[in-house]
Amino acid sequence: MSEATLAPADARAPRTVEDTGLPFLFLAELIAKVLQQRGQLRLPELASHLKLGMGVIDPLVAFLRTEKLCEIARIGNSGTDADLSYQLTDAGRQRAGAALARNAYAGPAPVTLAAYTAQVQAQSVAGVHVTRTAMESAFDGIVVNPHVLAQLGAAMNSGRALFLHGQAGSGKTYLAERLRDLLSGAIAVPYALMVDGEVIPFFDSVQHVPGEATLQPTGFDRGTAPDMRWVRGVRRPAALAGGELTLDMLDLRFDPNTRLYQAPPHLKSNNGIFIIDDLGRQRCTPEALMNRWIVPMDRNVDYLTLHTGHTFQVPFDVIVVFSSNFVPQRLSDGAFLRRLGYKIEVPEASSDEYGRLFRQACAQAGVGFDAAAFDYLLERHRERNVPLLACYPRDLLRQLRDLARYEDREAELSPRTLDWAWDNYFATGAPSGRSMDMERRDRGTMENDRCEIQEPS
Repeated sequence: MSEATLAPADARAPRTVEDTGLPFLFLAELIAKVLQQRGQLRLPELASHLKLGMGVIDPLVAFLRTEKLCEIARIGNSGTDADLSYQLTDAGRQRAGAALARNAYAGPAPVTLAAYTAQVQAQSVAGVHVTRTAMESAFDGIVVNPHVLAQLGAAMNSGRALFLHGQAGSGKTYLAERLRDLLSGAIAVPYALMVDGEVIPFFDSVQHVPGEATLQPTGFDRGTAPDMRWVRGVRRPAALAGGELTLDMLDLRFDPNTRLYQAPPHLKSNNGIFIIDDLGRQRCTPEALMNRWIVPMDRNVDYLTLHTGHTFQVPFDVIVVFSSNFVPQRLSDGAFLRRLGYKIEVPEASSDEYGRLFRQACAQAGVGFDAAAFDYLLERHRERNVPLLACYPRDLLRQLRDLARYEDREAELSPRTLDWAWDNYFATGAPSGRSMDMERRDRGTMENDRCEIQEPS
C-alpha cells in the first residue's frame, strides 16, 4: 500500500516540517511554549514531548537560536552532545508569554483537521458489523428481553441514532452502555487538532481507553516509525451525558482563564457511541436539544466555532443513543423522529426474567435464594400492580443486607424481610398502585394521555 493511500495514523512519521502539515512559525512557537513551561530540555526530551522526530525539531531549534530566542546550556561533564540542553533567552520568554496568552496549549504537536477527518472516515463506526452471535456473546449472562436484543443488534448495524424508552428502572441505561462491547476494532485518536491557527486538545484519558495491550512505538526517525501524534489501540469510545447536559456543552468552549479549548463530548465520541440519558430531564427543553442534533444526524457533519468567530466543519461519525422515561412522541415532532433509525421500548421483565434477575442479585449480595420467599414477592407485585422492573431485585436485596448488618446477623430472604424492604422502598403509605399510574401518565402511555403522531405532509 502506498503512502498516499494509508490512513493518517498509519502513515510514517513526518521527517520534515512540511510533512507535519503545520506552519513553521506555529511549531517554533510551540517549542518556545514548551521551554517556557518546562525550562531546560535536551533535544530527545523535546522530541518526546512534542511527538516529533529530530528531522522536524532540528530546523525549528536552529531558527529559534538564529532569532536569539533560544540558547544552548551545557549540563553534565561528558563533553558530548548529550550534555547539551536548550533554554529560552529573555526575548524568547517574552515571545513564549505572548503565545501562551493567545492559546496556552503546550503539549504534543497537533494534527491537521483534514488529517483527522480522513482518519475518522477510515475507521468509521458505520463499518462495524454486528451479528447475532456477537450480540449473544456481548450480553452473555445478562437478562434481557430477546425481542429487545434483536432490535438493538439490528439498530447497531444501521449506524443511525436510536431511542430507548421505558419505565424508570427498566435497564435502559445499562443496555445502552453495553452496546460499546459490540463495536469491534481499535481506533486511533490525535493528541490535539489544529484549526485556523488554534489548537484544540482532543485526547481524553477518561474517554479514550486503551484496548488490548498495544505497544506504542518508541523510536524516532526510523523509516517505518509511525506518526507519534496519534494514540493507537484505543477502544471505540462510549460517552454518557445525563440531566447535566446543556446546549453550550455541545459547542466548542474556550476558557478565557486557562486559555484552552474544551472539545464537546460528541466530537470526542467519533467512531463510537454517545448516550444521552434521561432525555427530557435536562435544563434545556427536549425540543431545543433534539433540534441541535438534526443536522449532524442527517448529514454526518457538525459545525463548531472558535472563539475568534471562525466556523468549521467536523465529522460526525457517532451512534447517538437517546434514553428516556418518556415515549418519543412526547418529546419531539415528526421531523426529528424520522431521523431516529430505531425507537425501542424496554419493557418490564417477564416472571421468568425477573426470577433470573433476582437469583443474580442474591448471588451478588451474598443472600441465599429462597423459592417460597420469591413467590411471595411475585404475589405482592401482582397485588400492588407494581411492574417487574430490572432494578428492583438489586435495590430490595441491598435493603435486606443493610438490615442484616444493623441486626448483626446473616442476611435472609423471607416474607418478613421482604415486607420490610418493600415498605421502605415503595413508600407504601400511598394508595396501592397510584405511583405507578402516575409514572405511566407522565410517560404518555395512558389511553387518555396518548400523543397523536402527525403524518408528514
